[in-house]
Amino acid sequence: MKKKRIVLVGFLSAFILYFVFIFRDGIVLDFLGVEMTMPFTKEIEIPLNITKMDNNDNGVPDALDIVFTSRKEVEQRTPYKSVYYDGGYPPNTEGVCTDVVWRGLLGAGINLKDLMDADIAENTKLYPRVGGNPDPNIDFRRVPNQAVFFERYSTSLTTELIEGDIENLKDWQPGDIVVFLGGEFDHVGIISDKRTKDGIPYLIHNTHPYASEIKLTSFRSPITGHYRWNF
Repeated sequence: MKKKRIVLVGFLSAFILYFVFIFRDGIVLDFLGVEMTMPFTKEIEIPLNITKMDNNDNGVPDALDIVFTSRKEVEQRTPYKSVYYDGGYPPNTEGVCTDVVWRGLLGAGINLKDLMDADIAENTKLYPRVGGNPDPNIDFRRVPNQAVFFERYSTSLTTELIEGDIENLKDWQPGDIVVFLGGEFDHVGIISDKRTKDGIPYLIHNTHPYASEIKLTSFRSPITGHYRWNF
């Protein structure tokens, strides 16, 4: 009986270690805000390659304004809460993945809601989640609609992430927008200025239970869109 108990404890310990450190590239630790690098990881230096545009004249490049503003969602651990709001905007204390995006862009002086509402009104049939009946209270907060808008008005970049490939990893820069459609669930987020030791970018996003920064390799849904705002 004692040997069985030891074996069971050993099995449970191994499972816990796997779940915490290895499952989905350490997604559990990322959700908890704990940064840990696996030993013997080869370090790769990925150069920062962002626009120097500073349209709001605050001394910070617009791409980093997007990152820093969206990261506030992580810092306050904004709870994931999907609700329809009159006026469209949810309270600052709650939100979903699409709220991370428009809030981040707003930090660079880009009002995504106004831009999307105008385009949806003029090109309603192009937007799958509008159903022919525009509703400014919710349309800008739906992932497929954001995907259509960014495809139309932003620069489309590679959707392939190649670990260890410096040239590929250079294509993933802070402030980029990443869309996942047709996988586990539709999702969207902002590429962080934070990377792993081997150059993998983190994604600032919000899903249950709250906003967090997660390695891009932790997501299992296919990346269907990778966009850079045309500053």
